[in-house]
Order: sequence, then structure tokens, then C-alpha cells
Amino acid sequence: MLLGSLWKSRYKTTFGTAAGFLLFLCVALLASGSGALGETKNVIQKDGEFDVTYNDTVTSENQTIYAFNHTVSRTKTEGVRVSVDVLSQNHKSPILFVVRQKQAVLSFQVPLILRGLYQRKYPYNHLGRTLCQPPTRAASETQYFFVDVSTLSSQGTNYQLRVSRVESFTLQTDTTFSFTASPSQPQYFKYVFPEGVDTVIVKVSSDMNFPCSVMSIQDIQCPVYDLDNNVAFIGMYQTMTKKGAITVQRKDFPSNSFYVVVVVKTEDEACGGPLRFYPLRPDELIDAGNRSKTLNVVVSPAIKSEVYVMGMLFCLGIFLSFYLLTLLVACLEKKRAKRRETFQNIVDTSPAETASLLGKNTDGKIAASPNEYGSLDSTVSSEAITESAPSIDSATSADNYMERSGWKNIGRTRQESLSSIEEDDYDTLDDIDSDKNIVRTKKYLCVSDLSRKDKRVLSKKYQIYFWNIATIAVFYALPVVQLVITYQTVVNVTGNQDICYYNFMCAHPLGALSAFNNILSNLGYVMLGLLFLLIVLKRDIVHNRALACSEVNALECGIPKHFGLFYAMGTALMMEGLLSACYHVCPNYTNFQFDTSFMYMIAGLCMLKLYQKRHPDINASAYTAYACLAAVIFFSVLGVVFGRGNTGFWIVFSVIHILATLLLSTQLYYMGRWRLDSGILRRMVYVVYTDCIRQCTGPMYIDRMVLLVMGNIVNWSLAAYGLIERPNDFASYLLAIAICNLLLYFAFYIIMKLRSGERIQCLALVAIVFTAVVWAFALYFFFQGLSTWQKTPAESREHNRDCILLSFFDDHDIWHFLSSIAMFGSFLVLLTMDDDLDTVQRDKIYVF
Repeated sequence: MLLGSLWKSRYKTTFGTAAGFLLFLCVALLASGSGALGETKNVIQKDGEFDVTYNDTVTSENQTIYAFNHTVSRTKTEGVRVSVDVLSQNHKSPILFVVRQKQAVLSFQVPLILRGLYQRKYPYNHLGRTLCQPPTRAASETQYFFVDVSTLSSQGTNYQLRVSRVESFTLQTDTTFSFTASPSQPQYFKYVFPEGVDTVIVKVSSDMNFPCSVMSIQDIQCPVYDLDNNVAFIGMYQTMTKKGAITVQRKDFPSNSFYVVVVVKTEDEACGGPLRFYPLRPDELIDAGNRSKTLNVVVSPAIKSEVYVMGMLFCLGIFLSFYLLTLLVACLEKKRAKRRETFQNIVDTSPAETASLLGKNTDGKIAASPNEYGSLDSTVSSEAITESAPSIDSATSADNYMERSGWKNIGRTRQESLSSIEEDDYDTLDDIDSDKNIVRTKKYLCVSDLSRKDKRVLSKKYQIYFWNIATIAVFYALPVVQLVITYQTVVNVTGNQDICYYNFMCAHPLGALSAFNNILSNLGYVMLGLLFLLIVLKRDIVHNRALACSEVNALECGIPKHFGLFYAMGTALMMEGLLSACYHVCPNYTNFQFDTSFMYMIAGLCMLKLYQKRHPDINASAYTAYACLAAVIFFSVLGVVFGRGNTGFWIVFSVIHILATLLLSTQLYYMGRWRLDSGILRRMVYVVYTDCIRQCTGPMYIDRMVLLVMGNIVNWSLAAYGLIERPNDFASYLLAIAICNLLLYFAFYIIMKLRSGERIQCLALVAIVFTAVVWAFALYFFFQGLSTWQKTPAESREHNRDCILLSFFDDHDIWHFLSSIAMFGSFLVLLTMDDDLDTVQRDKIYVF
């Protein structure tokens, strides 16, 4: 009671109520344990001064209380830091320090025991803690705080205590501040939003990878969680090695200010560092060594709303320009078609009619008036003359050709429409010619040999591609959207920014979204996919009109027009944009398949379309194709989950990859005219004996053999690379396999097209060159690697970089822009590359 009266009389202004006295009394009793034992404890009271080091000794028989006071104001916040160093080590009976403030109590023991993984214990004898500074409403106020020092050890323990002011406690905008932190000496600073600034980016950097550290953004409230074992309790936080950044919005902090907390972790495992050895005994203490880290912090204003608007307008403007360009090209093509039709009418008319149409000069010569038609050579291009030549040479007019070829009244004969039916008996030569085994095993095939099925049946077959992918898209996209919304909600609620692998240096939030710019940049896939669908629809309508008019070119010339796969490709491109946007809501390794699933489909559909061009009767059905793509996605998921360092998985996958390559090669070489049954081995031995041992003969289909040999070399090499290197990013490895096969087949198609004497028209050639250039630039930005979920979140942030376009888009956003344009250009190449064959009869178009 004597202690209570003395304390109350001396610090009456501090504890004006009985509650203050009771609080002190409870703390003193708990610290000394005298309530239970009935022992007498000597209390030593001292007036403390700032920036003075106190060397004292504490035992279980005495307790020391240091009293400090300082002035706080509403306009200026002054930090206070308490540093403690224990000179003698007694881990069984540590010293307890209790700091009592007006609105907060901070307590800690020295030595401080921090736990790591597997219950490792790390002791720290030197501590430094910054006191929480609650806001005050008064213009100026003197506040008192007390530091109580006690222990239960009967032996004297020497310690040093120092209380100092933190002059740079409040961070200034765009001003870099350097400091040092350690696990037992965390640091935090205050930042106040200036007028007119609603969003800032807090960047913390260091020249040292390790020790691993954590940066946290917390509201202005007490207590401040600034230890490794509690920093994740509130606010936003992320681990870091050399670099970290968090975007902070004013709306999330009612006080218009926040704390920037930096904590050094006791172990480096969370940042990808090595784990310490296991302790020999469960209670063994491990020396942590020197884990001090020098860091720099800077708070910069984020972009304003005008930049958001500019970024959205820029994104829309780029892709809307493709709509305008397409409209312009369509108008030019329509004008060109009218000129071609005029020229065709001139060619088909008699000289007298031509003279009356064009008029004669005074010498009796035909003169085309420049004012009416312009120069004839410039009005009608040489391309139009060349394209018209086959129809002109084959007959004196289109009507004569149709009458002679039998296409005057009918399209296809019944025999050709039923040519796909298996037949066992051959009565006439025509029956033999219609059999699949006879037609497809010819040494030299033409498109007419592989386009004998009824067009209506094939059109329905290939339309299934579109309807199936539309159905797949709906069932795939809905749970994906639901899942990523949940991911974003978890990030916003928990504040754990290690869940998502953003480029934090250029992550602009909008509403609940953390990186709106990465989502917006995927708009190109959707808009250009829709544009491609419109282009295909226009071509489909024109072709159907030509069929309705029984035009000979539409019936018997050129590559058979089937648009179902083109519709599926356009839909897949749109879905790639939607799912890529979903992935970038919260990018991480568990949902990376959202970003790649439709990439597999696009690559597969493009290869199927290339094959369908000259093999329309024997192309895979939609059910078979999508089943194979489903198997690819299934292996992608297995690889992401089980593929990391799993040798057994890689062996199984490599064997399946090689077997699939061999089966597909056999299917393509024999045009489907082979059977996988119990006699396959006997037939293989017989072929090897007759063609390689008995007599050495070359392959019958040399061109196909060259393609398949190259394809097997590429795929076997990729399988060997995967088995040896076992890359962590299995999804990208699988995508690389698909892209390599697509590029190989596309290059083979172009080479064989030119080798067969065919040519590439101007529009297709421009699309090829343009697409190749855009792909080159796109891949450059793709390989910049702004983040990677193959590493820990802290290591991934080392690759983060600032925005490079309009202060809104980063390198990966530019990859989205360019890759969407490149894919659109690739689709246009597939759509237009065989336009030069539209007037060539199908029995003169070679299959390769």
C-alpha cells in the first residue's frame, strides 16, 4: 500500500482514476509473483531520460520502473524506440520488460525466443522495439509511459536499457529512407496521405537476398504486430528478398495514414533459402548468427484516374483499328471484284459488242476512255488475269465448260457421295475407283481424291467443332470465374500478397481487382477473336451464295470450303482472352492451366485445319479431336501437381509421348488405312522383310515420309529433353511441344505448296510477313519474365519491374497485345493462304 500511495501522490496527473492504479498493481503483482508467495519485492523508481543508456541489475527481489514523458502533437508524430541488451545469459529465467502507455501495453522477454520450422528455437539477447503512437486529438499533449523491468531469477542479471527518439519516423513522399532491421529489432514507420493523393506504392528494396524479410502495411492502431510470429495477423503483407512493393489506397485506411512494418524472419525457407540443420535435442537453442539487413523504403504516388482512362482508350483504340482496317480491305476487295467482273464480261463478249461497249476512235481502233475506265492495265491487275486463265483456257465460256463437265445441272454424283462406304465386291472399274483403299493408297493424290464425301455431311461434321467448343467454354469458364473471384476475395480479406504472383511494381488496382492492367490487356484476344468470326461468317455467306448459284468455281475448284474449324478457332481465341484474364486476377501455379488450356486447343485446331485443307474426307472428328485435347490437359494438370522432380512421372510421360508420336505418324502416312490389332506386329515384320531385307526400296510417299521423320526427330528430342532436364514449368513445356509441331507442319505446308508450283497471293503474303514480325516482338516481351510461380513469391518479386507503356502497362501486357495480334494474323494466314487455288480444278491440286 505504501508503494501505491507514493506512486499516486507523485504521478497524480498520470493516473487520475482508480483504474490506472489497479492496472499498475496487477502488472506489478504478476511480474513479481508476490501475490502467490507472499514475498516482499523492492520497487525502484527512476525518472528516465531519452538517449541515455542505463546499466542495471535485476533479481527476483527487486523491480525497476523507469518513467518517461514526451510531447505529442496532432500535426507531428515522433517515434520512440526502446532498446534492450542482456549482458548475462539465463535462458531459463529471462527478464520481462513491460512498457505501459496511455492506450497500449507492450511486453517482451529477453532473451527473446523465436521459433522456426519444426520447432527450432533461436535466442536473441539484443532487442529493439518501436512504441506504438496512437493519434491524439489535442493540438499538443504530454504523454507518460513507463518501462517495468523484472525477473524471477534469484541471481542478478545485468542489462542495458536505452530509450531514444526516432527522428525519421514519418516517411516523406518520394524520399528514400535507409534503415537496418533484424528478427529481434523490427522497424516500422508512419506515412500520411498528402492532399490530392488517393493511392501510393510502398517500395522496399535491399542489396541483400538474405536474410528473408517481410513488409507489412498496417492501420494506425495499437498494438503494432512487428514480430515474425505475428506480423501476418492484420493488414497486408508479403515476403521479400531484394525487392517488394505494395499498392495502398486511401479508402482502406480511415485515418488517412498507415504503418510500414519491416520484419526480418528467423529462417530463409519462405524466401527460397536453405533450411537449417535439425536440432539434436527438442529444447536445444540454435544460434541464428548475424541476421541484420539494410533496407531502403520509399513511398511514391500511384497513377491517377486519368491514366486509367488513357490506358483503356489506348487498348480499345488499338483493336478497333483492326475493325476499321478490315472494313477498308473489304471495300477494296469488293471494288476489285467488280472490276474483275467487268473485265470478264469484256473478254466473253464479241469484238463488235466490245467495240460498242468501249467505243471506237476515228481510225476504227478500240479505245478505252481513261475518264470512264482508266488504263486497262492498271484497272485490272495481272492477278485477275491469271486467276481467270484456267476457266478461259478450259472452254470458250463458263457455260460451255459446265455443259461439258456435267456440272450444268448437278453437283456431285451419288456414287461419289457414297464413296466412303466400305465395299467388298467390285463389279466395274468405277466401283474400284470409289473404294477408300484404292483411292487413298495411290502414289500421287489430288484433293479430288480426298473430297469425295457429300458436302452437306462434311459441313455438319465440321460444324460440331464449333458447337462442342462453345459447350466446353461455358462449362469450363463458369467454375473458373467463380474460383478466381474466391482467390481475389481471400487475398483482400487475409492481406496475404504471397498468394498471387503479380508484377507488384506495375499492379494497378481497380475496385476489388489487384492488377486491373493485366486483365485489361487481354481484351485483344476477345475483340480480335470476334473480328475473325465476322470475317469467317462473311466468307461463309459468300460461299453459300456461290453454291446456290451453282458456280463452277465453288463446286469443283479450289480447296473445299469448310468453315466449322475456323469458327472453333475464333471461339477458342476469345476464350483464351477470357481465361487469361481470369488467370491474371490471381496468377499462381494452381490456376496456370486456365491460361494454357485454350492455347492447347488453338494449337490443335490450327494443325487440324492445316490437315483438313487437303484431306477433308479423312480429318479427325470433333469428338476424337477434343478427346485428345482433353487428354493433353489432363497430363498438364498431372504435370503441374506431380511433375516437379518426379522421375517416375517423366518416364511415363516420355514413353506415352513417343508412342503417341509413332501412332500418329503411322495414321498420317497410311491415310488411316491401317488397323491396330493383334496382327500389327506380324505385318510390321513382313513390311520390314520385304522392303528392307528382301529388296531395298524407298518409301512410296516420300513427301509424307520427310515430314514424319522430321516430326519424330523433334518430338523424340523434346521427350529426351523433358526426361533429362525435368523442367518445373510442365504446362509451358507441353505448350512448347504443341507449338513446335504446329510450326513444323506449317513450314512443311508452305514449302510443299511452293514446290508444287502454287503461289501465295499478296494478301496472304503480307499476313505471313506481318505475323512473323509481330510474333518475334511478342516473344521478346514474353521472355522478359516479370514474375514466375516456379520460385517462391519473394524470389518472383526480384523479377518485378516498373511499367513501360503509358505508366500503366508492363512487359507482360505488351505480350498480351502483340500475341493476340499475332494469333489473329496466324488465323488470317490459314484463311487466305490457299486463295490462289479458287479457280484451279481439284484434280490438279496435289495432296501433301
